[in-house]
Amino acid sequence: MRPPTKPLVLNRFLISLFLSALLLLLLFLRQPHNYKSLPTEEKKLDSDGLRIRPGYTSYDSYIQHQLNKTLNPRLRQIWKTRDWDRKIQVFSRFFQDLKREMLLTNSSRALCIGARMGQEVEALKRVGVADSIGIDLVPCPPLVIKGDFHNQPFDNETFDFEFSNVFDHALYPRRFVAEIERTLKPGGVCVLHVALLKRADNYSANDLFSVEALVKLFERSEVVRVRKVDGFGLDTEVVLRKSERRVLL
Repeated sequence: MRPPTKPLVLNRFLISLFLSALLLLLLFLRQPHNYKSLPTEEKKLDSDGLRIRPGYTSYDSYIQHQLNKTLNPRLRQIWKTRDWDRKIQVFSRFFQDLKREMLLTNSSRALCIGARMGQEVEALKRVGVADSIGIDLVPCPPLVIKGDFHNQPFDNETFDFEFSNVFDHALYPRRFVAEIERTLKPGGVCVLHVALLKRADNYSANDLFSVEALVKLFERSEVVRVRKVDGFGLDTEVVLRKSERRVLL
């Protein structure tokens, strides 16, 4: 006597249906992020202090626009030659000041966000901060690995110190800041160089008009100090320290 086949057929059908649904889900997740309008949390940022520049039809179009600068052969040649030593010297002075204030130490684990060729990473290493790395959309080994600052490729509470002079390139400033606070250790220091007195370049994705608008984005950090600097077109240095208290999830 042959056993009934209906349950077997039904099981195969259900398995096939499940696998098809799973495949469709994976294909959907792989589609480019299409942000024809800003996410709600970013729309709320538009104010007299911080404005998001319009014009990007999708996140992919924003990334491609940033890559047009980062991959420009003429600019990369300048960054590797004429600008290399000059920028390292300037960054080294900034980092030495931070070391004197005990905001950065030789034992700090440091990250440079939007580091391009890695001048700031090299500067950190030259002032004694050996455990330093940078991220950028285009890697430049051994100083810079590939990474999107809206979604840093690191675990929570990885770094003691994070530096960036590309805040104006963030399409989603709140996410940019949230990733810094996520990957900073409690008590860790964040240093941002920003432009307040003049508008940034054509590759900027936002315009910042006040320090207060920047500080409001930080939910778990306090301002240590603010000072004027001359940093390659950026005029203000903002130093913040993440709270020592851990957030319980």
